[in-house]
Formats: sequence, C-alpha cells, structure tokens
Amino acid sequence: MSMHEIRPLLDTPMLLGECPMWHPDEAALYWIDIAAKEVHRYQSATGAHQVFPLPSEPGCIARCSNGGLLVAMRAGLAFLDTGDGTLSKLADAPYDPSRARFNDGRCDAAGRLWTGSLYDPRDRPGGSLFCVEHGAIRDADKPVTVSNGVAFSIDNRTLYHTDTTAHRITAYEFDLASGQIGKGRPFKQFSSDKSHNYGGRPDGAAVDSEDTYWCAMYEGGRILRLAPTGEVLLDIPLPVKCPTMVAFGGPDLKTLYVTSARHNRPQDELDRYPLSGYVLMLDVDTPGSEEHAYIR
Repeated sequence: MSMHEIRPLLDTPMLLGECPMWHPDEAALYWIDIAAKEVHRYQSATGAHQVFPLPSEPGCIARCSNGGLLVAMRAGLAFLDTGDGTLSKLADAPYDPSRARFNDGRCDAAGRLWTGSLYDPRDRPGGSLFCVEHGAIRDADKPVTVSNGVAFSIDNRTLYHTDTTAHRITAYEFDLASGQIGKGRPFKQFSSDKSHNYGGRPDGAAVDSEDTYWCAMYEGGRILRLAPTGEVLLDIPLPVKCPTMVAFGGPDLKTLYVTSARHNRPQDELDRYPLSGYVLMLDVDTPGSEEHAYIR
C-alpha cells in the first residue's frame, strides 16, 4: 500500500490520539485524546464530530451493551452517557494515580474489559493488566512498564499483551469461560537499538477476521500485520512517526483507522510528518473482527 492511499479522517489533529473503536450500532468511530482529556465521536453517515470532555486522562474506552461507554481514566472507571455527556463513577483506580494511569484496553467475548496501566516514571514494571467484570476490578498480575496491545484471537484462546517499553508482545493462553490467563509465550520481540535499523516499538493493536495481529509501531512510522507465528505479513508505512493504535471499522470492517501522537514530539519530526496527531484511515483487503461490548 502506498502512502497516498492513507487519508485523514478529520482536518483537526489530536494531541495524543488513542483507542479508536468502531461502534457498529451507531456506524460511528470513537477515539480518545489522552493529553486533551477528551472522548471523540465521528458519525460516518453525517460527518458529525462530537467531543466529550473528561476530568482526567482517559486510557481506553469500551462500548457498553446497554448504551454509552465505559471509560478507563487516570482517576478510575466511569460510564459516559454519549447522549448528554454525563459521567457516572464506577470505581476508583486500583493504583496510585499520581504515578500511574490506565492505558490501552479491549473487551473479550464474555463482556469483560481488559485494560492495562502504565507506570509514569517508566523506570520499572510498575504497571499491570486488569480485568473489569460487572464493576469489579481484578489485577491479572502481569507486570509491565507501559501496557498496550490487548487483543484476542478469533477462537478466544489467546490473549495478546504488549509491554511497549520492553518492545515485547506476549501471547497468553486464555480461558474465556473463567477469564483466567495461563502460560505465556514470546510472540514478537522488537529491537531497542535505535542506532541500527530501529523500527519502532509495539503499541496498540487489533486482530482481523483471519486471526492476524495488526500492530501500530510507535516511533516506527508504520503498521505491521503479524501471523499467529509472529511472522511479518505486511509492513505499511505511514505519514506519521508515532502511530498509537489501530481499529477496523466501516460497514464491512475493511477500513483501518489509525490514531497518532503529536504531543511532546520534537518540532523537526512534526515538520517532516505534518499529519502527526491526525486520525488516519485506509482501506484493507481483510476485514477486521467486531469489537465486543462491555456487559454491565
């Protein structure tokens, strides 16, 4: 795929765009701007763009089975009524919010939200992966520095989880019925040597209908499509240096949406990549798999 096939969704950049999510019932794309403390919604039929302000930085969102969104913020979990924009508190954060915040997440097929945290000092694995089920938060005890890349295989027997700081994606055995995580295996380890063929570090991801894993490579300016073996099947260059996450959407789930960052990026990078921060979109041959809803 060539760069000219990639286009911005809107003409306004985000500071730190993250967690794109297609809502099939609304035919709308949601995403967050972490640094601006906002949730965004774009309705494809009308082009309407709405912004929902939040009291603290969001890390991820999930659509709820009975309407609205579950929002994982630095301060904790809350339900967002996307009709009137009101927030209803669900739970406090299970960590010290002065040193950590929620990050990337996704729901499993049983309606649980799996969302990790990042440790703000970034100097040790002080973050973890958490499971939110019917309002209760459980620590899955998977230490990371920056949690990302949560996704599930088509048969629901594998949970993917990334530690972006370690440049590592791990594939865990997963039992959907119990929500328990089993043994992990290395899925993909990327080089951290920035002086030699540095390709970025793995960030947010999604699994398509053919069970392959699409991963945004932060600072690598590209998206990778990985086979279940970890083999690189596609390497798609982007007009941004720091993509953050991908999501499949559109009526046929064959549009790939990509969020990106411009907040705290060097000016020379922004000059070379003027689309930094924009939500991008491109057509792909393989449809994605539908995102599951959180069951309240």
